[in-house]
Amino acid sequence: MSLEVLLDTNTCIFILNHRPPQVAERFAEHPIGSIGVSSITAAELSFGMHKSGSEKNLERLKHFLTPLAVLPFDDEAARVYGRVRAELQARGTPIGPLDTLIGAHALALGATLVTNNTREFKRISGLALEDWL
Repeated sequence: MSLEVLLDTNTCIFILNHRPPQVAERFAEHPIGSIGVSSITAAELSFGMHKSGSEKNLERLKHFLTPLAVLPFDDEAARVYGRVRAELQARGTPIGPLDTLIGAHALALGATLVTNNTREFKRISGLALEDWL
């Protein structure tokens, strides 16, 4: 099974919280191996769970990430990031730094990014997007 979709941080939070329910339902439709997260997303999630101070939340995150492919931000992703950030800056339409990294990573992988933040991510040329809400 090859990777088809990369989950953005907000989508992961929806799945972890089981709301809205349709996001968890869409997640369950995908076979293991076809869905993953960027190491950038995993870092954002880890920060949020540590910030909460809850061991239960850290365990929930570990349980959530275990079956998923957590993909390292590699050299190809770095090259795509440089191009994407330069294009966004040249057009005067930058997006948040972590979103730029995640979007570039999805683009480098040829994966569809699943996010509720399509307003910003649609600024990245060629990036395939889905919103499960």
